[in-house]
Amino acid sequence: MKESYAARFADLLEGIATRVRSLTVDRLDRGITLAAFGMAAVMLILVALVLISVALFRLLAMATGATGAYAAFGGLFLAAGWLSWRKGRNVPDEQPPGGTE
Repeated sequence: MKESYAARFADLLEGIATRVRSLTVDRLDRGITLAAFGMAAVMLILVALVLISVALFRLLAMATGATGAYAAFGGLFLAAGWLSWRKGRNVPDEQPPGGTE
């Protein structure tokens, strides 16, 4: 028995809609989910790093006193800043292409 044209046309439209949805909405949904979990993971890691640094500071303060803890952390951040500054100041010897002559 032949299907009616209306039923075949409805099936065609449903197939097209399913294909378009799989190419757009499903991919976007996966991307949004990954972005949300990624941001949550980054925030949890940052909070953990802050809490660990506070705990280390307090342990160091109990062992050496507050002045020693501030000196140790200050020296650590001073060294990290110096290394970052030194790495950022590297200038290439040659001119980039299209530069002024």
